[in-house]
Amino acid sequence: MRSSGKGKQILVYIGLILWMVVNLFPVYWMFTFSLKNNEEIFGDNIVGLPKHWLWSNYTQALSTGHMGRYFLNSTIVAVATILITLAVALMATFGLTRMIWKQRKNLNRFFMLGLTIPIHASIVPVYVTLSRLHLLNTYWALIIPYSAFSLSMAILVCTGFMNEIPFELDEAACIDGCSIWGIFFRIIVPLMKPAVATVGIYTFLQCWNELMFANIFISKSALKTLPVGVQALSGQYTTDWGPIGAALVLATFPTLFIYIFLSKRIQESFTAGAVKG
Repeated sequence: MRSSGKGKQILVYIGLILWMVVNLFPVYWMFTFSLKNNEEIFGDNIVGLPKHWLWSNYTQALSTGHMGRYFLNSTIVAVATILITLAVALMATFGLTRMIWKQRKNLNRFFMLGLTIPIHASIVPVYVTLSRLHLLNTYWALIIPYSAFSLSMAILVCTGFMNEIPFELDEAACIDGCSIWGIFFRIIVPLMKPAVATVGIYTFLQCWNELMFANIFISKSALKTLPVGVQALSGQYTTDWGPIGAALVLATFPTLFIYIFLSKRIQESFTAGAVKG
């Protein structure tokens, strides 16, 4: 019996190792891709290590491709979008779940309608609105639409977490003389850390990788984001793919870093509410 149990455990480990290799292979391929020239990329050394490690591809991506500036622009847009989305979603969810007032269920349904609207189906009306407000070619041309389209999912996630927080905590805080804002900031927000991490990563991925809005609403080179900058590295007749690979590595690194940094919170978000005491 013990040998059969160990055999199953070994098979599980082998399966997990194979799954890890499958998931890490694209990262390995992208990194080696960024250190090769066109001859190796399109030759017989597609998967193997570079014969000549061209670290100059990164230098070219940062200097000629202006990836440093695009990286900064994407960071500004992403951070502002996350902060606005979290602030509005937490306050809206607090009002929808912890307060009793008329039409709150209808308002929640209205917010959920945003999940049914594809972000790219609204390009024309959003473009016209931003043009009339003279917001094109500004950071706000991306921050406002990104925040608006992330809000529905953020409220949905926060609602599930906030409903699991006992109302007795609110009542106890109110008896102790805590105000509505005190309950929100001292009781609710600290208990919403898994939801904040989930919404933060979801919102970050949405705006960090978005290309269509960034390509249409921003025409100034100094304000372009990373996806547009990577796209601009391809030439009209010939393309040096090594610097493009380097730019992709630079664009992917923050996503991996943030997920690793917040992985514990993400795991908590998947299990929160699974067991009720």
